[in-house]
Amino acid sequence: MSISTFKKGCIAPYLGIVPYEVALKLQQRLMQARAEGKIGDVLLLLQHPSVFTMGRFRKGEDLIVPPETLARKGIAVFHTDRGGGTTYHGPGQLVGYPIVNLKENGIGVREYIWKLESAIIKLLLALGIQGHRLAGYPGVWASERKVCSIGIHVSHHITTHGFALNVTNNLQYFKYIRPCSLPSEVMTSISELLGHPVEMKTIIGELHTSFSEIFGLSCEQESDRWLTGLDAQSG
Repeated sequence: MSISTFKKGCIAPYLGIVPYEVALKLQQRLMQARAEGKIGDVLLLLQHPSVFTMGRFRKGEDLIVPPETLARKGIAVFHTDRGGGTTYHGPGQLVGYPIVNLKENGIGVREYIWKLESAIIKLLLALGIQGHRLAGYPGVWASERKVCSIGIHVSHHITTHGFALNVTNNLQYFKYIRPCSLPSEVMTSISELLGHPVEMKTIIGELHTSFSEIFGLSCEQESDRWLTGLDAQSG
């Protein structure tokens, strides 16, 4: 698909390492602005400091170690309103939070998840990795191991939360939990699959391409100064 055939643009800034609670508040502000028609579709790309997050139906049963252990290590645990189970976020993992109006794009919830998976599979293929789906487990797998987790929330047709793609992150942290109720050993990363480190900017570039082509949106990596302006308007 050429740029000229994209239906419209999608702002897709990379924000670096952002604390989870800051990113969560930003998503909420952007969701409101998107619902009010003040902005178009957005794809936030970032990394988080080490943190565990739980889907809305989990109550801590996927934590293997006591909360006190995590507290001593300085790793916070957040209960969220997204779907999915418990997962880990940390440096070296690319997190994507699309703030997309499904109704305007003519996409249903199931199709949206399928498209997110397709964008990651297309990205992996560009790197020489055969990614695939596994029935009953949203996300993307490669060599029978999970490389990308997906958990979303939709309110008034606007999406928040999204995907977490393991690039070069430390997989040992998954041993503290049952990620998405699975054994921790099932988790892998792009660097582990390829046998060598991969630069985050390479993954971001490939993600812009695959997301644009799958969703029919032209991803434009602008400065995050527009986010500051939105914050100021939001008070």
